[in-house]
Amino acid sequence: MKHRPSTLLLAALLAAACSRPSREAPAVERSAEVAEVAGAAAPAPPASPPPQKLKAVTRVGSALARAPQDDALYLADEDHAVLRRIPLPVDVSTPPVEIAMPGRPAQVLALADRVLVTIRDPGLLLILRPDPAAGLVEAARVPLPADAWGLAITPDERTALVTSAWAGKVSAVDLATATATWSIDVPREPRGVVIREDGAAAYVTHLTSASLTRIALGGAPEARPVALSPSPFRAPHGKSLSASLGYAAALSPDGRRLFVARHALGALGEQAWFGASTVDVLMTSDEAPLAPRRRQGAPLWRASALDDAAFDDAELELPNTSLAPFVQPRALVYRKSTRTLLVASEGTDTLVELDALAVDPALRPLRTYDLGRHAGPDIYVATLCGAPSGVALSADESMAWVFCRSTDALAIVRLDEHRDDAPFELSPVPYIALADAPVPQQAALGRKLFYNAVDWGTSGGLGCAGCHPDGRDDGHVWHEAHVMDIGGESVNFLGSAENQPFDVEPRGGVPRQTPMLAGRVSAEGPYGWNAQSENLAERLREGFGLHRWGPGGLGNGELALRARHLAAFLRAGLVPPPRDARKLTPQEEHGRALFMSDTAQCARCHVPETEHTDRMGYPMPGFAARPGFAEEKAGQVFKTPSLRFVGGTAPYYHDGSAKTLEELIDENQDRMGRTSHMSRNDKAALAAFLRTL
Repeated sequence: MKHRPSTLLLAALLAAACSRPSREAPAVERSAEVAEVAGAAAPAPPASPPPQKLKAVTRVGSALARAPQDDALYLADEDHAVLRRIPLPVDVSTPPVEIAMPGRPAQVLALADRVLVTIRDPGLLLILRPDPAAGLVEAARVPLPADAWGLAITPDERTALVTSAWAGKVSAVDLATATATWSIDVPREPRGVVIREDGAAAYVTHLTSASLTRIALGGAPEARPVALSPSPFRAPHGKSLSASLGYAAALSPDGRRLFVARHALGALGEQAWFGASTVDVLMTSDEAPLAPRRRQGAPLWRASALDDAAFDDAELELPNTSLAPFVQPRALVYRKSTRTLLVASEGTDTLVELDALAVDPALRPLRTYDLGRHAGPDIYVATLCGAPSGVALSADESMAWVFCRSTDALAIVRLDEHRDDAPFELSPVPYIALADAPVPQQAALGRKLFYNAVDWGTSGGLGCAGCHPDGRDDGHVWHEAHVMDIGGESVNFLGSAENQPFDVEPRGGVPRQTPMLAGRVSAEGPYGWNAQSENLAERLREGFGLHRWGPGGLGNGELALRARHLAAFLRAGLVPPPRDARKLTPQEEHGRALFMSDTAQCARCHVPETEHTDRMGYPMPGFAARPGFAEEKAGQVFKTPSLRFVGGTAPYYHDGSAKTLEELIDENQDRMGRTSHMSRNDKAALAAFLRTL
C-alpha cells in the first residue's frame, strides 16, 4: 500500500531543500542550492552596493502605524470609520482616542510632523497635524479617485502616492501644497504601493492579478506591468500561476529586494485545493524574480492521494514543499534587526516570521505567534484576536502590535521572548479590546467566520475573504469538479486542473468565476450560478462543501447556524464599492436608452429595480469549452447575474471567457438580449452605461 509522506519526512525534505545559511551571506549567494532543487540555473548575483545606514523611518502606510516619537500607535479602523490614537506604552486602563473620519479609513502613515490617512469613500487623503490640545487637527484634505486605499511617500517626504482600489488608479499628492498633481490608470484593484530608495520608481500590487505595476517617477508618470510569477517552486511544470490577495509589499532596507505577499492560485501541495499563500521576491536592479522556475524532472514526491488500496492508482506529483505557514496574507513588514519578514495571517489568526534572506521566504518559516488563543470548541466564536490585518513594530523591533479586525482588538507580541532552542514555547499573547463590534450580534459572529480559515466546517483551509476580499472577487475562474474521495463523491472548487489528486469527473471540471457579494445579496433568493439554492443561507451551506476538501465533520444544525451568521454579516457588514453620483454623459445616456429599449431587451432580465436581475434561470447554449476545463452540459440553466458594479468585476460570464464589457457585448451573439444589430458606437455606449451601474 502507498502512503502519503509524513510530516517528519516533509520537514526533512524542506530542510534539505532550503537549509538556512549564515546571516552574513547575501540572499543571492544562496540561490544556487535552491535552484538546484528547483532544477533551474541560479541567477547571477548583482553588484553589491556600498553599505548604508539602515533607516528607521517608515514610508509605507498600513492599517496600524507607530508614531516616530514612540508616543502612540495610530489605527485606521475602517469598520468604525474612525482613526484611533493608542498611547504608548499600551495600557488597558487608558482608552484609545477616537478621531472621527469623513469616511472609512484604509491606511495611516505617521511622520514626525504629520499623520496621513487614506479615506475610501469619498476618495481622500487627509493630512493631519499634532496639536497639544486636540491631539490631531485636520490640516488639509485632498480629493482623489474613489476608494483611496494604499499609501506611500517618496524618500524626500514631499510626495505621497495613493492607490484607488475600485477606481483602478494611482495618484500623486504634493504634500506641501496638498494638491493632487497626477492620476493614472492601472489594472484592477491596486492595493499596496512602495517607492524605491532612489525615488525613481514605485511598485503597486493588485488584488486580482499576479503582475505588479511599475510606475516611473521623476517626470511624466508612466505605468507598465512587471511579471512576478507566484510561488514558482509550487507551480506545475511550464505554467505560471495566477495570484490574488496582493494587499501588501515591502522593500529590504537597501532597496534591492521587493517582497510581495499574496495567494498563488493553483499552487501544488497536499490538499491544496485552493493553492497556497506565498511571499515572492523581485530584484529591483533588473526587476527579475529571485526564485527560478521548477524544471521538469526536479525532485518530487509521488504521493498517494489516499491511504487505501482501492485508490493506489490515484497519485499526485508535488514539489518538495509544504503549504505556506500562513493563509490570506494581509500585512507585511520587514524586521531589520533580524532580517526577517512578519506576515499577518488573516485566515489563521497568527503572526508568522519568515527568513527574508531565503530565495522563497514562504518555505523558510522561523516561528509562528498564535494570536487567537482559541478558548473553546467554536473557534470562530472563542478567538480573541481574529483576522489580523495590520502590524507595527517598536523602535527596537523587540515588540509587534497587531490589529485584530474581526474582534476589534490589539494584540501585543513580544518578539524578543522567542528562544531558538524552544521555537514554539512562547508566552501567551496579551491583547486589549478597542471597541464593540460594529454590527449586531449574529452578524458579528458571521464577521469572524468570514475571515476565518481554520473552522473546518465552513472553510477547509481558506476563509470566505480568501476568494471574496472586501466582499468583492478574486478575479479567478475556479474548476467546479465532481470528486471521488474517501467520503464518496462530492462537488468541489479546485484552483487548477493540475491540482486534482482524486478521481475527477468531468476531467478538469466546469469553469465558475468568483462572483462579487458586496451590494448583491439583499434579495431572498435564489442564489448560485444555476439558481439552485432557494435562499442565501442555503447557498452558503452548499458553499461550505464546495470550498473545502473532504467532509467538514459538523452536523446539519451547526452548519445551518453558521450559514445564518454568515448571511447576516454579508448583508449588514459588507460595504459596497463607492458609486459616483453624477449626471450621465451623453454617451452613457445613449447607452441607458439602448439598455432599456424593447429592441435590445437588456432590462427584461436585468431588471433595474431588483439589483439589475430578475433572479431567474435561463438555458444558455453556445458556450465553447475553455482550455483546461470540461464542456458544459447542453442547455445548462444559468441565473441572470446582477449587473450592480459590473464595470469593476472582469472577467465576465460564468466561465470568465470575456475579458472586457466590450468583448462581452461584441461576442454576445444574441444569447442575452439583442445586440447583434448594434453599431460599434452603440456597443461602446452600452458598455459605458454598464460601467455606471
